Amino acid sequence: MTKTLLKVSNLAKSFGGATALRDISFDVAAGEVVCIIGPSGCGKSTLLRCINHLTAPDSGFVEVAGSYIGRERKADGKLRMQSHREIDRMRPKMGFVFQQFNLWPHLSVLENIVKGPIKVQKRPRAEAEEQALALLQRFGLRDKAHMFPSSLSGGQKQRVAIARALAMGPELMLFDEPTSALDPEIVKEVLLFLRELADSGMTMVIVTHEIGFARHVADRVVFLDRGYVAEAGPSNDVLSNPTNPRLREFLSQITSDQPAAGKGSSPAAEQPIH
Repeated sequence: MTKTLLKVSNLAKSFGGATALRDISFDVAAGEVVCIIGPSGCGKSTLLRCINHLTAPDSGFVEVAGSYIGRERKADGKLRMQSHREIDRMRPKMGFVFQQFNLWPHLSVLENIVKGPIKVQKRPRAEAEEQALALLQRFGLRDKAHMFPSSLSGGQKQRVAIARALAMGPELMLFDEPTSALDPEIVKEVLLFLRELADSGMTMVIVTHEIGFARHVADRVVFLDRGYVAEAGPSNDVLSNPTNPRLREFLSQITSDQPAAGKGSSPAAEQPIH
C-alpha cells in the first residue's frame, strides 16, 4: 500500500476578520500529483504557505512523511508549537516554487541553486555544484550556469526555480501557480516539464488555473471555494462530472488550449487540452 506522504488535518487560517481557510483536510500519497483549483481569493496560495509553514495556520495540523511541521499533537493529546529551528529542519522535505520565481537577482544561476545545499544542509561546495550542474543539464540550462536571472526568459527562470527546489532533495514539491507569471507562449514549456516531473514519480501539490493540465496530469483534484474543500476526487471524475454547482460554474468559465499529456505519455503522444 502506498504510504501517505502529506496529511493535512482541519487546517484553518484567518487574516483579521477575513477567513482564508476553513477546516481543510486531505492526504497526498507518495508519488501522487494533486492539483488545487478554485476561483481567485479562495485560499489556494494560503493553503500552500500553511503546508510549508511560511504562514502559520490558526488551527489544524500538517504532517510530512509522518512528522508534524509547526503544530503537533503529543501522545498525551496536548498541543505543542514547534520552535523555528524545528520548523526549519522540516522545510527541506518540501520544495516550494513561487509564482514570481523568487530567484536572488545578485547571484548567478549556479549560485542560486547551490546556496541552499551549502548553507542549510552544510554540503561541500564541490558536491553541491556537481548536483546543480547535473540539474541544469537535465533542464537544458547548462549553458546558463554563470548568467544572472535578469538575462533569462520567464520559462528559464521558472526551471531554475524548480532546479533550486530539487537541489535540496525534497520528498514533496509545492507549486503556487507555476505558469501565472509567464508569457502564453512559454506556458506550454513549463507545463510539459511539470509533466516530466510527474512521470518521474515526484510527489507534487500544484495550485493551478490550467484545468487541461490538471485533467491530464493530476491523479486527484481538490476544488477550493470560499476557504472550503468543496469537492475532491480523481481528476477525471471531478473535472468531467462535477457534483458541486460552484465547481460546475467555475469550470464553465475556464478555458485552456495548452497541449499536455497524461503521466507516462511521450511528447509525441500529446493531445490538445480543451
